[in-house]
Amino acid sequence: MRQKVHAGILPGLMLIGSLASIVNVTGETLPKIKPAPEFTLTNQDGKRVGLKELRGKALAITFIFASCADTCPLLTAKMAGIQNRLGNAFGPQVNFVSITVDPERDTPEVLKRYADGHHANTDGWFFLTGTPAEIREVAKRYGIYYKKTPRGDVDHTFLTSLVDPNGVLRVQYMGVKFNPDEMLRDLQSLVKEGKTR
Repeated sequence: MRQKVHAGILPGLMLIGSLASIVNVTGETLPKIKPAPEFTLTNQDGKRVGLKELRGKALAITFIFASCADTCPLLTAKMAGIQNRLGNAFGPQVNFVSITVDPERDTPEVLKRYADGHHANTDGWFFLTGTPAEIREVAKRYGIYYKKTPRGDVDHTFLTSLVDPNGVLRVQYMGVKFNPDEMLRDLQSLVKEGKTR
């Protein structure tokens, strides 16, 4: 059973549901939630990257911060495993986007070291930062709550969004305990769906 958000994003409230009858189980397609919220941020190489530039590829969008010592590394490691299992499809057909919730500390250089440390293939995996205002806006649009703690960490929502090649938000995984096999199948189904259009 999958824990996925399937009724869209509501500020301050996530509607979670178990959807056992989505594409890979019954052959149905993943639901269409809404157009994915647009953004333009700065990647680990200092270049500006916009969501529109990634059209034509299935995307998995996560929110992390580089100095996180517990949950973010677990999520990134899980995504790195999926990256490896995608093989030649990763890059040309599937991209990952990891957006920091700690823009003051996560410069492009810091994110580049983080990417290298997790064996991320940056031909298809973008680690993005921006001004505090830019990050606040994109986090809000994707239903991410975050707040700096007194000790300097960042408490934040873990929500991974899958976006189809047409830029439509299709499904969201809450937390980091999702089944990587399921996400792999969902990404592959979005790639296949994109090819049949």
